[in-house]
Amino acid sequence: MRLFVALALPDSLRLVLAGLAGGVPGARWVPAANLHLTLRFIGEVQSWQAQEIDDALAAVRSRGFELSLAGIGTFESAGRVTTLWARAERNERLSHLQQKIETALQRAGMAPERRRFAPHVTLARVDQVPEAKLARWVQAHSLFRAEPVLVEHFTLFSSQLGKEFAVYTPEVDYALA
Repeated sequence: MRLFVALALPDSLRLVLAGLAGGVPGARWVPAANLHLTLRFIGEVQSWQAQEIDDALAAVRSRGFELSLAGIGTFESAGRVTTLWARAERNERLSHLQQKIETALQRAGMAPERRRFAPHVTLARVDQVPEAKLARWVQAHSLFRAEPVLVEHFTLFSSQLGKEFAVYTPEVDYALA
């Protein structure tokens, strides 16, 4: 079973983000149903580990908050842009929630996350797109800003890899105070 912890986005925000798709030939846009903000990727686990992860996440206590997305960015690998994303504005409660999830997962036996938390929503994979086209798209959308949304829970998702995109299934929602 392949797992990750994320903020599921409301339909209204997913539609706004899906509206950004297009204008980049060769980009593989994330389907609206798959748009989310990852708090912690877990990876492949055994069923007994999934239960321990669920127990650990159920013990996380944090308060709800507003999530604001503003700005567009890219991730690179080996000097080439691979991903287009919408940036989540940092806020103390988002960082606090992510840290509590990280601590809970380590207590459940998961190895620490090595990458620094960079809150974002992946929009597209673009590893074979010419840099000039990407630069024009990013510049054209650099002032992107979505209405803030209230975050009242986080979710443990399972993921099954498919030919074009993974299928994400919400397994458990954890309420925030």
